[in-house]
Amino acid sequence: METTTSSSKKFDTVTNDFLPLQGTDYVEFYVGNAKQAAHFYKTAFGFQSLAYAGPETGMKDKVSYVIRQHKLTFVLTTALRKNNPIADHVSKHGDGVKVLALKVDDATRAWEETTKRGGKSYLEPTILSDTDGEVVLSGIHTYGETVHLFVERKNYKGLFMPGFKKWESNYNPTDTGLLYVDHCVGNVDWNQMNPWVKFYEEVMGFKNILTFDDNDISTEYSALMSKVMSNGNGYVKFPINEPAEGKKKSQVEEYLDFYNGEGVQHVAIATNDIVKTVTELQKRGIEFLNIPASYYANVLDRVGEIDEDLAPLQELGILIDRDEEGYLLQIFSKPLEDRPTLFFEIIQRKGAKSFGKGNFKALFEALEREQDARGNL
Repeated sequence: METTTSSSKKFDTVTNDFLPLQGTDYVEFYVGNAKQAAHFYKTAFGFQSLAYAGPETGMKDKVSYVIRQHKLTFVLTTALRKNNPIADHVSKHGDGVKVLALKVDDATRAWEETTKRGGKSYLEPTILSDTDGEVVLSGIHTYGETVHLFVERKNYKGLFMPGFKKWESNYNPTDTGLLYVDHCVGNVDWNQMNPWVKFYEEVMGFKNILTFDDNDISTEYSALMSKVMSNGNGYVKFPINEPAEGKKKSQVEEYLDFYNGEGVQHVAIATNDIVKTVTELQKRGIEFLNIPASYYANVLDRVGEIDEDLAPLQELGILIDRDEEGYLLQIFSKPLEDRPTLFFEIIQRKGAKSFGKGNFKALFEALEREQDARGNL
């Protein structure tokens, strides 16, 4: 696929960025059992207990556990009764991402600017308050049943937000070096990538900074297309994938089939020491895609000199790629659910701003091997 950049269209952040974002505030997952999911993420990924909301805090229809590691915050939410939108979401999609919450200085203005540009309102500006101050929330819909919440915290000094209490636990595993959300990837249906690119451009003021077509992301059997959308300061990036024609079913098609619609395919999480992080994650039971030894035979000829020893990267299955600004190290987990839907990427950037184009063939062949084992290729 051809890769293009939009370097000629730099943001004037003073005059053009009508939706200044400060990064990802949190990612909320709708799950079948939030208590068990929280224990899993603490055990396997090294998150710490942060906050809880449920019947004990006045929230009668659901429970939410908030876990954190450095600047990475996950919220795990479960319905307590049937005939509930959360229960319906889990029944349809399985466990998955519902909310990509974005930090803003003014949630009311964020909602006004996006809805007047065509965004469909999910939550009108709403003030939540307690003795620690107030949080303002608003939100809009995006692809599938995924939503963006705008979170304004400048007048809040509490732990997470009103309605939550501190969650204290005697079980607090050590962290694994996960730092923050690098990017989140969405899978959309056939011929829907460009409409959603247009949504992010027109409604949220993002720019298309990279484009990959089916010549770039393809194997003998399957292909997909992708465009990377970024906000003005580059703190928030959302690649959008759609299927492309191939001999067999692509990984995006498999996702769409099992998720029953469009949604977040994977969350990419940054680390400063990928060898240490992945070694620890593997010890705790996280499974990653298997990369053949042949990938490493000439990888340094392609990417040049790197700081790391190649042997541990090969042993762990970590991929390497380089762009004009540096190189990156990345690895992809197997699906975290029984359905082949949501997975995670662990990424360490050594200057690189790209997304590993040189690794696409090895990555997608690894994904196809997993699909074939499931009988879905």
